[in-house]
Parts: sequence; C-alpha cells; structure tokens
Amino acid sequence: MVFPSILFYAFIAVVSIQITYYLSFLFSFSIKRAETRLKKHIPISIIICAKNESENLKKNIPSILSQAYSNFEIVLVNDSSYDDTLETMKSFDAENTNIKLVDVKSNEAFWGNKKYALTLGIKASKHDFLVFTDADCSPNSDQWLAQISSHFSNENSIVLGYGAYSKKKFSILNKLIRFETVMTALQYFSYTKMGIPYMGVGRNMAYRKELFFNNNGFNNHMSIKSGDDDLFINEVANASNTSICFTNDSFTISEPKTSFKAWILQKRRHISTAKFYKLKHQYLLGLFYITNLLFWILGSSLLIIGFSWPWIVALISLRFIIQWLCFGFTAKKFKESDLILFMPILELFLITTQLSIFIANLISKPKHWK
Repeated sequence: MVFPSILFYAFIAVVSIQITYYLSFLFSFSIKRAETRLKKHIPISIIICAKNESENLKKNIPSILSQAYSNFEIVLVNDSSYDDTLETMKSFDAENTNIKLVDVKSNEAFWGNKKYALTLGIKASKHDFLVFTDADCSPNSDQWLAQISSHFSNENSIVLGYGAYSKKKFSILNKLIRFETVMTALQYFSYTKMGIPYMGVGRNMAYRKELFFNNNGFNNHMSIKSGDDDLFINEVANASNTSICFTNDSFTISEPKTSFKAWILQKRRHISTAKFYKLKHQYLLGLFYITNLLFWILGSSLLIIGFSWPWIVALISLRFIIQWLCFGFTAKKFKESDLILFMPILELFLITTQLSIFIANLISKPKHWK
C-alpha cells in the first residue's frame, strides 16, 4: 500500500497546484469584461507578410480596406512567393492609394525566414503605429482597426488582440484547434493582466515602430525560424507598456488547418520557440503543462486501482469545476461556447498531442515558416 499512498499524496499536490494556478493566474481574466475605449484614429500601418497566399489575399484584403478608419496604410510584403501572390498584391496596389508593396527576393542568408521579410515591411511603413495580421485572417468587423489602435497610449506601446479560428461543423480537429486557441489566449491575456506578459499572436497584435528598432528588431532570434510574434513580445513587453484588447469587434478570424498533419506541423513551429522564453515564463508555463499531464496520469491510475476512489473523484471534480468556470467564462467571451461541454476530452487530446510534438521537436527541428 506504500506506492499507492505515494501516488495519492502526489495527486493531492498536483490538484492543489492546478487549482492555485487557475485561481491565481487565470480566473481574474476569465471574469474581466472587455473595455471599449475612445477611438483615436491615430495613423496606422497594417503589415501583412504573405508567402503563396494569393487566394487568401483576394478574399481578405477587401475587408481590411473597408475598415471604418480615417488614416491607415496597408503594407503588403511578398515573401518570395512562387504562386501569383505578387500579381495579386500588384492589382490591389494599382486600385488603392493606401497600399504599399514590398517584394522580398530570396536571400540565401535569410532563406525561409519570415522575420527578414517582416523587417523589410516594417522599414517600408510610413507610420509609427504598426498593426500585424496574416493573409489568411479577416477582421471580425469594420471596427477592428479602431478597437485595436484605441489601446495605444503614451505608456502602452504594445497591444495584444485575439486571433480566432472559424468554426467547422462535425470536425473534432476544428474543436481541438479552437480549444487550444482559447486556452492559449486565456494564458497570455491573464499573464499580461498580472503584469508579466509573455507572448502575442501575429494574427492580431500591434506595437510601435520605435519599440521595434530600439530592440534591434528580431536580431536576437533571427536564426530561429518562428517567433516573429511571441519571441519579440517576450523580449520587449513588460507590465507598463502592454495592453490587451478583446472586444468582439477587435477579433480576427482565420481559416484553421483541415488535416491533423498540417496542424501538427504548424504547432511544431509554434512550440519550438517556448524554450527561448524568459526563465520565469518557462517555469510557470511548464508547471501548468506538467501538472496537467500528471493530473490525468495520476488520477486515471488511482481510479483504475481503486485507491481511495471517493477522494479521487472529489479531487477530480473540484479541479474540473474550477477549470470549467475559468474556461467557460473565457469561451463565452470569445464566442466559443460550443467547446465548454467537450472541455475534458479536448484537454486530454491536446495534452497528448503537445507531448508528442515536444518529443518530435527533440528529434528534429521544424525548419521554415511555410
């Protein structure tokens, strides 16, 4: 009975850490209401870096051009595409005076590196306030730019937004992608609210050009293929210069991957940057993931052997109730209420997927952003 007792006490410790984490880090954001601020209409440069994204540009650029905003330009960066992306950009450039085109040729030193292309786009922009999104993203409303830019101030030089994924019926993969997106947003918004911002998503974020150049751009991690969004924010964001924007009008909507293989490759690139975060972020995020994994392993093991099962069921229930509250409030805020019922199953899928990705990245590193 000694070994089951050790597992039991370990499980109590794991559940205690999980509950403390949810209540200390995540709960305050989950119940926070979105703020609608006075729209300032400061001059904005929207940076969109695209590689082989002709069809997405045709679909999404019109909704960006139709933003109810008085002073903005769109900098379209063609990152050495081999489809007709450049021609599509040229057609938009010819028809609109507020579009600027940057054509990035293949560069052996920076081949496959989105950061090089983004840097050229930032240098070409004429305004000090930069908003970033991707070619496969569309704003949730014509107030997107007004909402994001309203959070800039004398103190706030970074604005982190929410990048959602569109819903697909009868797709477990789609639910998994959206669940992971909500959980990630819950984390980085909560950390920012607590004064320890650690990342943002390139689908919907903004910062001042001055901040970029004062940090020497992406120089400190230029050799890492991913991380133009999260690694940069991890370097420059702090408690006083970062704001969050999560009104419904400020969302961007992207088309999710439609195959597990494509999604796994995407997540491999994203996860590969986490080891370059500041140590305090690595520790806190690692603690959350490890205790998540142990919660499922230890809880399942103790239930299977039937050791003190009433206590195990009670601890599992308590942890799920607190998680459901945090995730449920956040999912409703992000218009993802259909995920709440499936949360335990989706969490189990996500944890096992992340573990397999972590192991795969130890064996071989993802090489290019596309």
